[in-house]
Amino acid sequence: MLHLRRFNPFALRHCCCRTWSSDPLLCQLNNCTNEDEVFDLVGKNKTKLSENHVGSAVQLLWQFQKKKPELLRNTDYVKNHSQFLILRILAENKIAYMDNETLVDMLYSILRFRVEAHDSLVQELVMEGWRRLDGLSLPALSKFALCLQDQQIYNSPLTGHVADIVSRNLDSIQDTRILSVLMISISSVISQNFRDQLIQKAEFALETMEFVPMNHVRRFVQFLRNVKLPHRPLLYKCNKVFIQNANYLDVEHLAIILGLYQSLQFNNTEFRLIAKQRLTEMMDDCNNPLIFTRLFASLGPMAAPEVREQLMETALLMSDELDHLQVLAVAETMQEMDCRNSLLIQKSLQINVIPADVSMLTRVLSMLPLFFMDDVVVARINAILPQCNLSDLSSFAAAVIKWVRRDQSCQQSPSGPYGQLLQKINDCAFQRLQKTNNLDLLLEELKYISGEWFEEMLLEETMRTLQRLMDQVTWTNMLEFSSFIIKTNYLCTPLLDKIAAISIEHIDRIYNSGTYSLLLPFAVLNYDPPQGEKFFEACIGHFNSRLDCFEPHLLVLLGFALALAEYFPETVIKAIFNVEFLAKLDTQLGTLPDALNRRVRLRLMELNRAVCLECPELQIPWFHEHYSQQLQKKSNGNLSALQQQIHRLLGEILGGSHFAKVSVFTPYCYGIDFECILDKNKKPLPYMDQHADLETVHWGQVGQFLGRRGLPPGAQRIAIEFLDSKAFCKNSNHQKGETAMKKRHLEILGYQVVQIPHFEWNSMELSSKDAWMEYLKIKIFEKL
Repeated sequence: MLHLRRFNPFALRHCCCRTWSSDPLLCQLNNCTNEDEVFDLVGKNKTKLSENHVGSAVQLLWQFQKKKPELLRNTDYVKNHSQFLILRILAENKIAYMDNETLVDMLYSILRFRVEAHDSLVQELVMEGWRRLDGLSLPALSKFALCLQDQQIYNSPLTGHVADIVSRNLDSIQDTRILSVLMISISSVISQNFRDQLIQKAEFALETMEFVPMNHVRRFVQFLRNVKLPHRPLLYKCNKVFIQNANYLDVEHLAIILGLYQSLQFNNTEFRLIAKQRLTEMMDDCNNPLIFTRLFASLGPMAAPEVREQLMETALLMSDELDHLQVLAVAETMQEMDCRNSLLIQKSLQINVIPADVSMLTRVLSMLPLFFMDDVVVARINAILPQCNLSDLSSFAAAVIKWVRRDQSCQQSPSGPYGQLLQKINDCAFQRLQKTNNLDLLLEELKYISGEWFEEMLLEETMRTLQRLMDQVTWTNMLEFSSFIIKTNYLCTPLLDKIAAISIEHIDRIYNSGTYSLLLPFAVLNYDPPQGEKFFEACIGHFNSRLDCFEPHLLVLLGFALALAEYFPETVIKAIFNVEFLAKLDTQLGTLPDALNRRVRLRLMELNRAVCLECPELQIPWFHEHYSQQLQKKSNGNLSALQQQIHRLLGEILGGSHFAKVSVFTPYCYGIDFECILDKNKKPLPYMDQHADLETVHWGQVGQFLGRRGLPPGAQRIAIEFLDSKAFCKNSNHQKGETAMKKRHLEILGYQVVQIPHFEWNSMELSSKDAWMEYLKIKIFEKL
C-alpha cells in the first residue's frame, strides 16, 4: 500500500472517491459565506476531510479574501487560525492523492496567505508539482509557474524545465493570460531566439484578437522589462490598448505602467498626458498611504508646480502613516523632483538593510544642507559595502564627499571615519571591476553611475575593464554600451569602432529610435570611425522612412545629433520644422521632467540655427530670436578672473581695451568670449557702436552669406574663444562636436575664429606675461 501511495496515488484515489454531486460535505463547504463558517465546518469534520475537501476549503478561504478590497483583507487572521493550521497539516498528508489541478490550486492559495517558502507544505507541493510537470495542463502550468515566481524561483532547473515545456507547446497556447504569465515566469532562463519567438507570439495575439485584458497586456510589457529589451513594435501595440482603455486604469495600474515605461526608456506622449490627467483627477481620493505613495511617485515628476506643492503638503501630513518602503518611494521621487525634506527621509534610514535602499536614502540625505553623518549612518554604510554594486558604491562616495566638504574638521583628518569609509568604498569598487567577467552585468551596474568620484577614481579602470570585455559587445547590448560612453565623454576609439562595425552589420535588428543612442557618441565626441560614412548612411537609411516611430522630443534630439556630425537629412528636417510637429512637441514638453524639457527646447533652437546656417536652401525660417534674447538675459555677465586676465592682455596687444569687446552675442545667439576687428592691413579698429555685433545677417539669392553692414572693405571680425576642459573629450585634447560646430558656424557668420585651449594657456611654456602676449599675437595676427 505504501508503494502504491508513493508511486501510483491516482489508482487508490480513483477506487475510493465519490462524485462531487453526491458529496454532502463538499456541498456544505460550497454553501459557506465567510471564513468562520468554513473553519467551523473544518473543526467539526476534520477526520472526514478528503484531499478534495481540503483543497476546496483552502481555495474557498482565498476566494473570500479576493472579493474584499485590498485594505480590508484579513489574511493574517486566516493564516494564524488554528483550523487553518489543521488544513495545512491535512493537505501535506494528502498531497499524493491530489489531482494536478487541486495540487496547483492548493499551492497558489497557500502562497496568497503569505505562507513562507521554506514551510514544509510549500516545499512538498513544489516538489510534487515538479514531478508531475510534464503532465500539467497549460492553465495549471501557468498557475504553477506563477507560484514559482511568487517564491522568487527565477533561475532554477525547475524554471528551465517549465521553459522547455513552453517552448515545445508554444504554438498551442492561445490564451493570453496563460501566455503572459508564462512569459514573465520564464523570462530569466530563455535564449534570445526563444525570447524573440515569445515576442512574436504576443504581437500576433494583439493583432488578431478583438479583446485582450489590460492585465495580460501589462504582463507583455513587464516581460520586455524583465529581458531588458525595449521592443518598439510590441510596446506600441500594448500602449494602444492602454490608451483605448484609459478610463479603466486606476492609480495602481497607471503607476505600474509608467514605471515599466521608465525602465524601458519608452516615453509615449499620448499616454503620459492621459496618465497625468487621470492621476491629477484622482489626487483628492488618495487617502490611503499605499495608494498615495504610488500616485506621488507617478505624478510628482511630471506635475505642474501647484500640483507638486499640493503633493508635498499631503506627503508631510501623511508622513507618520508611511512605512519605510513607502517613505523610500517618496524620498526617491523627491530627489527626481529636486525637492528636499529631511523629516521624510530620516524616517527609514536607520531601519533599512537593503544596499540599494540605504544608498538611495544616503544620496538624498547628502542633498540636505544641514544634515551630517552620525555614527549610526557610518556604521550602516560600512556594514553593507561588500554587498554593494558599483552604482551603490558611487552613491555612497558622492554622499561622503559632500559631507567632508561641509565638515571643516574632516578635511583636516583624512584618516578619520570619513576618510576610512571613502577608502573602503574605493577598494570595494576596484575589486568589483577587476573581478568582473560579464559585460552585460557590468553595463547594468554602470547604467546610473555618474559624478566626480567615478570620473576621478574609477573611470580609467572602468574603460580598461570594458576593453578587456570588448569581445562580448553584440547588437543586443551595444545600445547600453553606447549610452555609457556618451555619459562619460571618454573617447575610446577601439570601442567606438566596434560599435560602428556591429551597427553596420546588424542595423536591421535595432529598433528605429534606438539609432539615436548609436549615433550620439560619434556626434558628441566628434569621431568618425573607419567606415564613418557607411555607418551614418546605414543608420539614416534605417530610420528615414519610420520617423513617426520617434517621440517628438527624441526626434529633435536625433536631428541635433545629426547636425553635430554635419548630416542634415531633408526628411528629418522637414519632419521637425512644420507647424503640426511643433504643436505636438509643445504638448509633449508639458509631460517631461523640467531638466529634459529645458534641454529639448535648447536643442530645438540649436538645430534651427544649424539648419539656417548650413542648409539655407531648405528655407527653414529662424524663429528663435525671442528665445535667444531670453537666454542672453539669463546669462551671467560677470567676467571670470581668467577672462579679465585675457582681456587686459588683449588691450595691451591691440592698443586699448576699447579694441576688444567682451561677452559678445552674435546673430543666431552664439556667445563668444572676445571679439575684435582688424582692417585689411591687420590694424585693430575701435568699437564705437556698442550694438554693432547685433546687426542683421544677409543672404544672397543662392544662400551665400553676404556679411553684415558697417565693416570697412577688407576688414575681418575675430572671435577669440577660451576652451575649457568641457570642450574636449575626457581623456584627450580631441575637440567635441559642439565646439567644432560652433567654430564652423562662426566662420559662416564671417568670423575668423581664434581658439585658446586650456591646456595650452595653462602649460608650463606659458607661465609669464610675455609668453601669454606672444601666444595671443601669433594666434590673432600670424594665423589670419
